[in-house]
Amino acid sequence: MASPQTDKDSLLSIFLAFLTLGCTSFGGPVAHLGYFRTEFVARRRWLADHDYADLVALCQFLPGPASSQVGMGLGYFRRGLPGSLVAWLGFTLPSAILMIGFALAVTQTGMAQGAEWLSGLKVVAVAVVAQALWGMGKSLCPDRLTATLAIASALLALTIDGVWGQLSGIFLGALVGVVWLQSHHKPTEGSFPMAKAKAGWVAALFFALLLSTLPLLSSQLQNAYLLLLDSFYRAGALVFGGGHVVLPLLQAELVPEGLISNDLFLAGYGAAQALPGPLFTFAGYLGAAIGTGPEAVVLGSLAIISIFLPGFLLIIAALPLWGALRRQPTLRKALTGVNAAVVGLLLAAFYDPVWTSAIHSPTDFGIALAAFGALLYWRLPPWLVVVGTAVIHPLL
Repeated sequence: MASPQTDKDSLLSIFLAFLTLGCTSFGGPVAHLGYFRTEFVARRRWLADHDYADLVALCQFLPGPASSQVGMGLGYFRRGLPGSLVAWLGFTLPSAILMIGFALAVTQTGMAQGAEWLSGLKVVAVAVVAQALWGMGKSLCPDRLTATLAIASALLALTIDGVWGQLSGIFLGALVGVVWLQSHHKPTEGSFPMAKAKAGWVAALFFALLLSTLPLLSSQLQNAYLLLLDSFYRAGALVFGGGHVVLPLLQAELVPEGLISNDLFLAGYGAAQALPGPLFTFAGYLGAAIGTGPEAVVLGSLAIISIFLPGFLLIIAALPLWGALRRQPTLRKALTGVNAAVVGLLLAAFYDPVWTSAIHSPTDFGIALAAFGALLYWRLPPWLVVVGTAVIHPLL
């Protein structure tokens, strides 16, 4: 089996390759995986097809932003930990800068005051989440048991306030998956590039340490930076099923605490759909929108690092173990249940806050329906739908 490559590709060349993709990769996580395969499997031949498929399977198995984790893994196979870091930085930087800049424009220049185009961004968020629900529901809830589990998870999230509603749904999904469900995840065949076990154990311990101690530290010290780090780290550690699932987790963390209004929250989420690169850079918008003055950029950067850090630690921890883990039927059954549960979490978020905050009239509903059709059936680029909705909504 191969080991991480250290004799090819400078860190700069890896960074530039991922920076190019970070500037041009529109279309969300599934499209990102296609871009990665074209660039790094077909053109550069960093990995064989079956090894790339195995890396994708691993990242879909783990919590976190799957497409970004695939990029981290690709960078790791070329130049170890430094390669993983520069791959993430290159892919994330363009949309991170744009999202933080958008937050500064909205909150510190008066653009948000009476701006009808923000209502358009909230409406387009309805269409985007509906499209994600449609695709995830067909893929992750293909039978009555998984569909019922998704509905139960949605009801828990709607009736139990805060992050505990999401956690209870995820726990229920894992439990039901182990006891009753059959796995929809089949292990792939072929070799898989090996990673260093020592680095994996260190990453796993660091992941667990942060997850367990950050809530205690933030509650005891009441430091604004620690509170932000804790909220975004936990959100990044609990996201199963794709970037859209981060919506209910972050909403439960930030909006009830009064850190950001529902209107600004959904406007940023809608704007994120128009950008290339990972959806998780939405965290940068939220962090910057919470802060004021120069501190806003610091908070936006901290939010981005915090939400990506769990996914980075988990991919480094799991790479040495994936060859064995992928064939454990109990884990794969649990994942089937968790994935069904996160469809329910997204369903709950679709109602509150997405629908309740955006749809106030038949016109709002009609625009959202048209945007949904444009995304799902006409397959228009998300950025075009977002810009078009923001422009058209104030005119109607």
